[in-house]
Amino acid sequence: MKAAVIGAGSWGTALAQVLAQNGHEVGLWARSPEVVASINAEQRNPRYLSNAKLSKGIMASTLHQDVVQGAAAVVIVTPSHLLREVAQSLAPLVGADLPVIICSKGVEEGTGLLSTEIFEAELGNRDRLAVLSGPNHAEEVIRQIPSATVIASTSAATAEFFQGLFAADTFRPYLSADVHGVELCAAFKNVIAIAVGLSYGIGLGDNTAALLMTRGLAEMSRLVQACGGEAITCMGLAGTGDLIATCTSEHSRNRRFGRMFAEEGATIEDFMASTHMVAEGALACKTIKTLADAHGVELPITSLVRSIIWEGADPRESAVALAGRPLTTEF
Repeated sequence: MKAAVIGAGSWGTALAQVLAQNGHEVGLWARSPEVVASINAEQRNPRYLSNAKLSKGIMASTLHQDVVQGAAAVVIVTPSHLLREVAQSLAPLVGADLPVIICSKGVEEGTGLLSTEIFEAELGNRDRLAVLSGPNHAEEVIRQIPSATVIASTSAATAEFFQGLFAADTFRPYLSADVHGVELCAAFKNVIAIAVGLSYGIGLGDNTAALLMTRGLAEMSRLVQACGGEAITCMGLAGTGDLIATCTSEHSRNRRFGRMFAEEGATIEDFMASTHMVAEGALACKTIKTLADAHGVELPITSLVRSIIWEGADPRESAVALAGRPLTTEF
């Protein structure tokens, strides 16, 4: 069948390759005409994962209608702050029952809405929507290094459809019905990865990183439960799995951003200019606050990251303040 992939960054490119290697025709939308021309003529994305030779089954275009036409499924892989714009653009192009899976990670600024809530508002039919998230570095997925992910939907049929679409010997999708839990884990782990990067950037070590990851997981679980998700989701691939990968890997853009911010004073704009990537956790530490405030959930590490990135707090002084919080029980 044909699948439309909206977004030709590193993750979109890797997922397009997975689908093409599974025998599907792939229409890949990219914003840049130069990226489109290179993919179609040379089977290479010149900006992301440029060492990978892409399947001839991938055809790129700068027009949504070109890639969506004739597609049996749509895969959304754009930065989270663009999700509503993308949904509005796709609304007149997709049928009422066309399955859509969202692989972006974030919470909408201002509204606190999750990705499926945005797409439901713009496209309708919640049951045709799904989300995909897990410890999946694009650099490894495209090299067919064994990986696993989670696909969540309110409809078992939709989840199973996408499981079949993506499943490969080296890419194993598991299913979940906890859509909001998976979405929140996806957004939250990027914030904790920035915290870990900041800690290494000011000269702290592995013990501190483990502290931030573990207590960050506790924060994640509190928010997931408050928003109606399941705590056990945080222990799975979308939670703990992705947290480990994002906080420890050299491929992690959020960890790298945190370290660059602390060591070099790099701004969000500097990071984007040097990597052509978005550090999603920088926005998420603000947007998650909307949900935390609405549900009365305390998130000390998330608040610390936000104060450093957006409010000019000193990372070293913030670390001292975090360590000085009152002692308490673990669970």
